[in-house]
Amino acid sequence: MVRFAFSHRRWRAALKLALAAAASSAVLGLVGVACSRAESPAPQAAASANPSEAYVEKIPGTDASFKMVPIPGGTYTMGSPAAEKERKDDEGPQHDVKIEPFFMEEHEVTWAEYNLFLDNYNRLSSKPPVPIPTDKLADAVTYPTPMYDVEAAPKLERMGGRGPKFPAVIMSQFAARQYTKWLSRKTNRFYRLPSEAEWEFAARANTKTAYFFGDDPAKLGDYGWFNKNANESDGDTGYHEIMKKKPNPWGLYDIYGNAAEWCVDQYDADWYKRFAGKVTDNKDTINWPKTQYPRVLRGGFYDSEAAECRSAARLGSNKLMNAVDPQIPRSPHWMSDGFFIGFRIISPVTAPPAAEQDKWWDADDATTIDTIKRDRERKELVTPGATK
Repeated sequence: MVRFAFSHRRWRAALKLALAAAASSAVLGLVGVACSRAESPAPQAAASANPSEAYVEKIPGTDASFKMVPIPGGTYTMGSPAAEKERKDDEGPQHDVKIEPFFMEEHEVTWAEYNLFLDNYNRLSSKPPVPIPTDKLADAVTYPTPMYDVEAAPKLERMGGRGPKFPAVIMSQFAARQYTKWLSRKTNRFYRLPSEAEWEFAARANTKTAYFFGDDPAKLGDYGWFNKNANESDGDTGYHEIMKKKPNPWGLYDIYGNAAEWCVDQYDADWYKRFAGKVTDNKDTINWPKTQYPRVLRGGFYDSEAAECRSAARLGSNKLMNAVDPQIPRSPHWMSDGFFIGFRIISPVTAPPAAEQDKWWDADDATTIDTIKRDRERKELVTPGATK
């Protein structure tokens, strides 16, 4: 039996080699949910919420809720200056980016929230499949089979389990985007992953220093879980419950450390070079994914060095993060070695048109698209929640 014994330090060493190469240049049962655009208006942004005030979203039909905090729009300098200590070449050159206001979840998506999405597989597996018409496939939400708990559960239990206040982890970027699509259909409010530029803007909170609290990494322990303070009872590092550290000035908890957070972008070490000397709209800075790897992760995680948690620090995903997956081919939904990978969601103040929403949600690399088409096993037509 395959065990999750791949150490973070071994992974880190291998990842550096893989990312250097990238810079120089699964069969799981799947469940689909579809709803007609005609029957289901495109989810709206937080129109009922004051753009300058936080709001609480309750997931319909459940006891789960989460808080979204306002992130004001503005123009900021993305990346790190050449003089910043521990900076990497992929953090420059610095360039200015215009950001529209949005709401961001105050903490990483928790198991209390994410398990509701995962439970749909069990809910639907007891019912006869309902075929989705071809013209409705674009509206489908795809659910993963349950996580292979025989392999993952022991590691998660050592880290504290899957309690409701722990950040959800191990999902691929595709699964995180499917969650935002499912949540949008449930609430009729548009949710998505942040772009890399939006994530850094929110993390900085109008600061220009290496961290939002200044340049001194010795203070990081007050704000995040990283390799100096995230030890578990067995001495190894692991994740912790949300909101145990101080937030940033805009009310975001655990933006540094704990779980690394997915952004929608493809990782490219040279991406910033095309924007040097320009002021660019956020939508024009997005590196829309074309291949399954690498994708952008931000914020560092519980086994990161302090420098890897800086506001400008970047990390790209890699096949090594799914190396122990027992499925053949490997799952598009799970990252078998990604116990440090999570995400948080955003909602723009103004919702985009339906076609643009689909672009944020849906798979766009050929490997994932082909796997989803081939292996979708169970389907259901559903009516979304009431319009807010």
